[in-house]
Amino acid sequence: MTHHALLLSAPGLKINWAGMPTYNTIIAVTAGAGLLLVVALGYQLLKPGRTITPDGWALAFGAIGFVLVVAGLHMVLTWPLAGGGFPQSNIAFGEPAVLFGVLLLAAALYLWKRGADINSANRVVHTARVTAPVSLLVFGVGLACLGIAAAGWKYTLFAAPPQEPVAGKFARWPWLETSFVSAAYLLVGVGAVLFPFMLRRPRGRAAQVIGVAWGLSGLAFFLFGALAYFTHIGLIMNTK
Repeated sequence: MTHHALLLSAPGLKINWAGMPTYNTIIAVTAGAGLLLVVALGYQLLKPGRTITPDGWALAFGAIGFVLVVAGLHMVLTWPLAGGGFPQSNIAFGEPAVLFGVLLLAAALYLWKRGADINSANRVVHTARVTAPVSLLVFGVGLACLGIAAAGWKYTLFAAPPQEPVAGKFARWPWLETSFVSAAYLLVGVGAVLFPFMLRRPRGRAAQVIGVAWGLSGLAFFLFGALAYFTHIGLIMNTK
């Protein structure tokens, strides 16, 4: 069990939440929604004859990207969780949020300005060529997520304290929640690392693997974040 897990397991623990803002609830929900929407758009792009409404996708990606960039940047630049025993969470949640948010904002801008291109006859080839340069950043994000997953398993980073409702019931098995969150990061990383190679054959097996990996991880983050709105409020009530 990590140092912060041992700290939070102390009976009668009180935390100064006013000095330790956390955003992994909204980051998890929006990141999960973003991954699911990326998979959905990719599926529609690969579906022959499917007409896509680019304005709607631009609005969705723009809204999600804005939330991720704002919340993530605050974590990256100010490290709000450093004073509460969770400095690693500023890296694990804040930095991937910024990177993913910027990518979604870039996609939103493209869909808003050049959205008609994705309904052209050669849209798959065109989209692959457009996204080829940014695929290097996607690959880098994938490596980062693999690193976060490895660190999560090695240091039990994502273990819930016993004061947290629901997840705290499993505090005696810290590897359980850690494995769930780390597995989600692992799936994101696998999909992102495969992304540049998928662009060479957009309809190949790599696209299917990416779709499954990002679909499962997106659903995991989405539901995890939604549940955290209850569990984190409960943790605050139990430790304030």
